[in-house]
Amino acid sequence: MNDVWARTPVTTDGRTGTVGQHPGLCDSRYLERRGRLVRAARGHRVGDPSPPVTYSEAEHATWRTVHSALTTAHRRHACRDVLEAGADAPVPADRVPQHAEVSAELRPRTGFAFTLAGGFVESRRFLGAMARGYFHAVQFVRHPAIPLYTPEPDVIHDVFGHGIHLTSPRIAGLYRLFGRTALRLRTPEAMALLSRVYWFTLEFGVMREAGEVKAFGAGLLSSYGELGALDRCEVRDLDVRDMIGARDRIPGYQPVLFDVRSLTHLTDTLTAFLEGFDDEAGARLTAAAPADRS
Repeated sequence: MNDVWARTPVTTDGRTGTVGQHPGLCDSRYLERRGRLVRAARGHRVGDPSPPVTYSEAEHATWRTVHSALTTAHRRHACRDVLEAGADAPVPADRVPQHAEVSAELRPRTGFAFTLAGGFVESRRFLGAMARGYFHAVQFVRHPAIPLYTPEPDVIHDVFGHGIHLTSPRIAGLYRLFGRTALRLRTPEAMALLSRVYWFTLEFGVMREAGEVKAFGAGLLSSYGELGALDRCEVRDLDVRDMIGARDRIPGYQPVLFDVRSLTHLTDTLTAFLEGFDDEAGARLTAAAPADRS
């Protein structure tokens, strides 16, 4: 993830493009601060407490700016299940919270807690930890020059975006389902397919409500610009096999999204697929993967 972030070109409004590198790449003070928080995660064992972080007023200000903008955008673009979970999410609006304080509120609701990450986490560790009720989260805040855009997950994406999901017992149950499936897999091909299904559902899934496309995935919930661009995406009906060949984009706005009719529809579809998914099924799906239609 760190290398992807360093190579990302962005325009002045935060969209990926060709105008220039993300400003954080040229800010030595920001890079040093981010680096310290990344290094603190080295060797961290899943489930161990995250060390407390003393955030600066500038970092708190970035959090407030993004939290306010996203909360407003959610009212227009998020699905009902997300809005209900968000209303109960133990995520403060005025400051960057500590992992421990949010985790303490999540545990009695869904049994989940945050565990420390410094950046990219290998798929087996990342997904497998969910079976035990742990979600990997970083502690660094995005660069303040473009607060409404980040080309990599930051603490706002992890704690605010996924914190909404992990407040809901029904949505948190889907995280555990992915975790249990990951623990059964042994081949990199099957793990890659599982990660892809996770990407297009819990990160970038959408729902149709009264004919409108509404955001569900945490990647969308933490991307102000992408929420406003939902009506310009290619939206396809949920089909796990179609996901295998669909285009994705890391980083940048997703060109293809998959929608469901309801949380029940998503739960039933994922349960039917993941409970029977293993290394052999992964090999069969890889061999039969359709070419992307786009």
